[in-house]
Amino acid sequence: MYASIHEAGARRGRATACDDDRVTDLRALLDLETIDRNLYRAVAVVDEEDPLYGGQVAAQALRAAGLTVPSDRVAHSLHGYFLRAGEATRRTVFRVSRDRDGGSFSARRVVAVQNGEVILNMVCSFHRPQGGPAEQVQPMPDVAAAEQLPDAELPRLVSFAGRVPEQPFAHRAPWPTRFWARATADLGDDPLLHACALTYLSDIFTGVLPARDGSASSRASIDHSLWLHRPVDVNDWLLTDHHPQIAGGGRAWYTGTIYTRDGRVAASLAQETLYR
Repeated sequence: MYASIHEAGARRGRATACDDDRVTDLRALLDLETIDRNLYRAVAVVDEEDPLYGGQVAAQALRAAGLTVPSDRVAHSLHGYFLRAGEATRRTVFRVSRDRDGGSFSARRVVAVQNGEVILNMVCSFHRPQGGPAEQVQPMPDVAAAEQLPDAELPRLVSFAGRVPEQPFAHRAPWPTRFWARATADLGDDPLLHACALTYLSDIFTGVLPARDGSASSRASIDHSLWLHRPVDVNDWLLTDHHPQIAGGGRAWYTGTIYTRDGRVAASLAQETLYR
């Protein structure tokens, strides 16, 4: 149905540990080496020809920030700019600035560097969880459950399974704007690791539709924002639903919602891409 998915998947490389070329999984991909206080480096890379996947560097940046935050606080938002194309086969260095630790929130800035140049800068915030009611206005789309659908490969994602339900924009988009996904590597019970895995997932595919006349389509990501509304188990099925918003003038913007299998909103996202 979506040939581009499988073509991209065929180009995908394997995640490898830098020291002995072992095949690894998502948990290892998110692992960081501590170089010094506030300074970290990726341990694993992905052996592929394409530029570094934006979701990977964003997830690793969030992991670096989270390692500097008190353990009673969870990630609730991040906002990043992709400044240069990174190399998938090169380890990235992350420099964290501890902007503030308040009574309930911790704010961090992260700069990701390769070859002495910044490829991503990101701000993120962590919150000490509080009780209280949670209200949701928009229900989850009425789609087939993941268990009722055949497997579908998610290109570029390490240790993820995917399923693709009926599509709202099948007549225009050669990629799915709505899909189920879950991590197949055991992420344990660390909320930070699950938040990083959700960040990793949140950048895949796009909600930008090609121009009706075929003159333009989504290209490289410019910026990416993610709001995490509640702790979520990424080892369970999650539904991502992208919403096209506007395109023109060389840029396009879409939003998205990620739901748990029981219909609760787990996260919201927004991204701007080049449109050429």
